[in-house]
Parts: sequence; structure tokens; C-alpha cells
Amino acid sequence: FQTFVSSDVLYWIALTMFQTGLPFYITELMGLDDGMTFPLFALMTIVSFAFYLPVNIVSKRVGKKKLIVFAFFFFTSAFAITSCVGWFGLPGEIWGVIVAILAAIPMAILGILPQAVVADIAEADAIESGERREGMFYAARTFAFKLGQSVAMLLFTSIALVGAEGAGYRLTAIVAAAFCLLGALVFLRYHESKVIDVIKAGEASYATEMPVAETSAE
Repeated sequence: FQTFVSSDVLYWIALTMFQTGLPFYITELMGLDDGMTFPLFALMTIVSFAFYLPVNIVSKRVGKKKLIVFAFFFFTSAFAITSCVGWFGLPGEIWGVIVAILAAIPMAILGILPQAVVADIAEADAIESGERREGMFYAARTFAFKLGQSVAMLLFTSIALVGAEGAGYRLTAIVAAAFCLLGALVFLRYHESKVIDVIKAGEASYATEMPVAETSAE
């Protein structure tokens, strides 16, 4: 759980920096009007929701850890690409669509699976300790969320002022990519197989005890 929370803090720092900077990326770097902020946010949200079902299906086949690590690396690439918006002669509208779609895919994965990972950890802990402590785990994740947001806001407001002609905003996207990459490397240390093995062992033990309990009652 400590590994998960550590990666989660890094994720929230990266995501909050990106979401905070997106209006500035759109207006200052892409050269678009303020009015384009809502349509691009809406596009990102719609595409993200469209991936929810595929994410659930794929996670059952390949496991949550692999998909979350993939999302971290995908987000890292999306943030890195965001630092280049407005270059290479592409219109701002094209850049906006590219960034919105690229960010939507990992956002769908990381919007679903981390909660499921916390549930797995809480279930495994309950089997090993004999105590139900889900509230503690979810409270810790909420703290990670708040901590990540607070750090991100401090970093963004400081970094955005660096340089001129949007250099600070580009740098915020690069820093967000670095935090996301670090989050992926930390999450690689999460032992999903051990957690799942504990859950399966607990389920097997419960299944073998049930007939005995029923016979005793009779």
C-alpha cells in the first residue's frame, strides 16, 4: 500500500499540473480563444468515458498493474507532447484535439483501476489481519490526492513564471511528464501477484469452511 500511495501522490501532482495548465496551453501555446477550453475539456471527458468499458475488460485479462503502468507511460508521452504544442506548423485546433484524445485514454485507466487496487489491498489486509480497515486505506488515498494537488499548485504557479513567450507553461508540462514517469517507476514495485494470491487463498479457505459450518448447524 505504501508503494501504491507513493505513486498515487506523484500521479496527482502530474495530473493537477496538467489540468491547471490546460487553459493556458490552449490560449497561450496553441493560440486559441478562451472559448475552445470547454469543447476540448468536453472532448477529453467524452473520449475518457468511452474507454471505461474497454478498460474493465482488458484489466481482467492482463491485470490491473500492467494497465496502470501503461497508463502512466502513456500519460508521460501525452504531457511531453503537450510541451511541444504550437510548433511544427500545426493549427492550434489540431493540437487541441491531439492533446485531448491522448490524455483521455490514460485518464480513463487511472480513473478506474487505482480504486480497484485499493480494494484489493484492503481485502488482502483483512484476510491477513482479520480486521476490516477499508476506511483507513481510502482515507490515506484521499490524503494522497489532497497532498498531490497542493504540491502541484505550488509547483505550477512557480514554474509558469519562468522565461517568456510561454516557456514556463511548456516547462510545467515537462515537469508533469517527469512526475508521471517517476510514478510509473514507483508503481512497478507494487506486488500485485502477492495481493491476488492472498485474496485467492482467503476465498479458498472460506469455501472449505462453509460446508463444515453448515453441517455443524444441522
